[in-house]
Amino acid sequence: MNLPLPSLLPVAWARFGFVAALALLLGGCAVLSGLPGAPDRTPLFQAKNFSGEATMPAAVRRVVVLPVSGGGVVDQEVVATLDPVVRTALQEQTRFEVVALTREECRARFGAPDFSSAAALPADFLGRVAHAFAADAVLFVDLTVYDPYGPLQVGFRAKLAAVEDVRLIWSYDEKISTADPAVESSLRRIYHAPGATPVDLSTAYLQSPLRFASYAAQVMFQTLPPR
Repeated sequence: MNLPLPSLLPVAWARFGFVAALALLLGGCAVLSGLPGAPDRTPLFQAKNFSGEATMPAAVRRVVVLPVSGGGVVDQEVVATLDPVVRTALQEQTRFEVVALTREECRARFGAPDFSSAAALPADFLGRVAHAFAADAVLFVDLTVYDPYGPLQVGFRAKLAAVEDVRLIWSYDEKISTADPAVESSLRRIYHAPGATPVDLSTAYLQSPLRFASYAAQVMFQTLPPR
C-alpha cells in the first residue's frame, strides 16, 4: 500500500535522526579529547637531572639557604624577588629546619650578596656559615635560565652540602618551560580545583614569571632525598 507523502515524512525524519545519532556516537572518540572537562592524558612533568642520597641523613636537621645566585642571568633586583619564592617552596617540603641567609647579612659576613654553587668560595665558607647559624648543611641555589616572556622559562641549579664531612647530599639542574606540554598539563592538574564552579589558577602560573618560578622551585625541591 502506498502512503501519501505527508505520512512518509515522520518515518524519514526518524531514520535521519537515527543516522545522525549513530554518526555522533561513532565520531565521539575523535572529538572527545577536545570537549571541556575531558580527561587530559598528557604525561605529567618529571624532573630528571638530579642525584642524591637515598634518604636525607639523620644528622641534617638545620639547613642554611643562601640567597639565589643570578650568575649574570638577571640583575640583582630581579633575582632578589626569587629568594622568598625558593624559601617558601623549600619549607613546604618539611625535610629540615630552614634558616634563610639574607643578602644584606651575606654581604656583611662574606663580602658578596650571594654565592654560586659553581664558583670558588671564600676560605672555610661552609664552616663559617655552619658556626654562625648552628647549621648541619648549606643549600646553594643558582638561577640558570629566566625568560619572563612567552614561553616562560626558569632554570634552577642547586646543591645541598653537608658541613661536617663536606660532601654533596643532593644536586639538581633542570630547565622548565611553559612550551613543554607536560609542564602545562601538570600546572592545570595541580592548580585546577574541581567542583560545581571550578577555579582554574593554572593560567596565572602560565603567565606570571614569579608564579611559574614558584612551580619550578616546587618541582626542584620535590626531588630532595626523603626522610
